[in-house]
Amino acid sequence: MTQNDLDESVAYLLERGFREPEIGIVLGTGLGKLADDIRNAVVAYYSHIPYFPLATVEFHSGKLIFGELEGKKIVVMQGRFHLYEGYDLIGVTYPIRVMHRLGIKKLLISNAGGAVNPEFKKGEIMLIEDHINLQGDSPLAFKNVSDFGKRFVDMSNPYDTSMRDILVKIAQEKDIVLRKGVYASVVGPQLETRAEYRYLKIIGADAVGMSTVPEVIVANHLQLPVVAVSVLTDECDPDNLAPIDVNDILATAARAEPDMILLFKELIKRLPA
Repeated sequence: MTQNDLDESVAYLLERGFREPEIGIVLGTGLGKLADDIRNAVVAYYSHIPYFPLATVEFHSGKLIFGELEGKKIVVMQGRFHLYEGYDLIGVTYPIRVMHRLGIKKLLISNAGGAVNPEFKKGEIMLIEDHINLQGDSPLAFKNVSDFGKRFVDMSNPYDTSMRDILVKIAQEKDIVLRKGVYASVVGPQLETRAEYRYLKIIGADAVGMSTVPEVIVANHLQLPVVAVSVLTDECDPDNLAPIDVNDILATAARAEPDMILLFKELIKRLPA
């Protein structure tokens, strides 16, 4: 990745009207319907954007959408990238750098995750307060990283406190169950064994998934305030573990999606212009 790569990607999007977005949003597995509410939408398919990776997961759309939501200009990733698709973490996080270069000042991330904390239930939403990177790599581990920001990035508080506080207040007002916890990010695409779920619980994870942490690391590298939520699509009880059907995960995400959309729309409305 070079500065010229980013310049070409941004130039392509600017030509198509992606001008001065205030907020970037990453929509996770089964959570793409927020895009339906965008006004004056302009779409750029990943396959057309220079240097963009291509989404290979069948239920990820693969398009960048610019428009208006709750009075703010936003740019939305409908479909994200993962290590398990064969990309490296520089590629996985490339769109975050592009959105930042376009001008976003805040980043909102959603994902579908498994509940490791036995008190958390399928269909609930968890506000991520901290994370554990178990992907065995870093999106900052490349030679010319200093061209894009500091090499050594502080991660003592990676998720923006003010946006988290607003989401908690919204959840209380709208009577939405919003758990708080630690998200562990693994490579995938296989789901975890009983022993791995026990391990995750021991090390302090409340939920587990295959995304988000790389994007959050890059957001912190760019000094871009970020907040993230997990829609909990299954309960990972190692003592009562049943085979997981991906279709069931998608169905659970779809049922919880209206609450996630409400949280994000209200947050966008309340963020200062």
